[in-house]
Amino acid sequence: MSLRPPGGRVEVLITREEIDRRIGELAAEISSDYRGQSPLLVGILKGSTLFLADLVRRLDVPHEVDFISISSYGNEQRSSGVVRLLKDLDCDITGRDVLLVEDIVDTGLTLHYIRQNLGTRRPRSLRVVALLDKQERREVDVQVEYVGFVIPDRFVVGYGLDYAEQYRELPHVAVMGPDEEAAAGGREA
Repeated sequence: MSLRPPGGRVEVLITREEIDRRIGELAAEISSDYRGQSPLLVGILKGSTLFLADLVRRLDVPHEVDFISISSYGNEQRSSGVVRLLKDLDCDITGRDVLLVEDIVDTGLTLHYIRQNLGTRRPRSLRVVALLDKQERREVDVQVEYVGFVIPDRFVVGYGLDYAEQYRELPHVAVMGPDEEAAAGGREA
């Protein structure tokens, strides 16, 4: 299936139905692991918002939500390798069970930075759930406890992921067409 939204072509990689099914499985696993606890889910802005929203609706344990925003891109489509904190947490995580909610883990540089930063704040536990894991591009070893889908080294958009702030609204995960993918370059998290 190909779509031709304004500005380019994308090809569906993971359907909305596959995403729904996998989020249900992840929510069941997370709920089981956090039974008797009240984790703080930390959405990493902006890409994780759709995933986070769908995930929290499926959890059956009490939980809270907060957000953090990190940039390693500046105005580029490829990571500069320099990570900046744009928005910090609103709450203290000392002694809390924290679950980072990430859209995609790519090189691991951003996630490594976030784990180190939040780890200094003495949470009781710090785990990661990522919708997508692009293991082929890993530059640093980062632990991802819950993974939705392992995907190939392709530039993906949709379901919260963007290219130049476009395509986030797609209900599925898609691969950019060859011309658009070449122009977009890589994504890092």
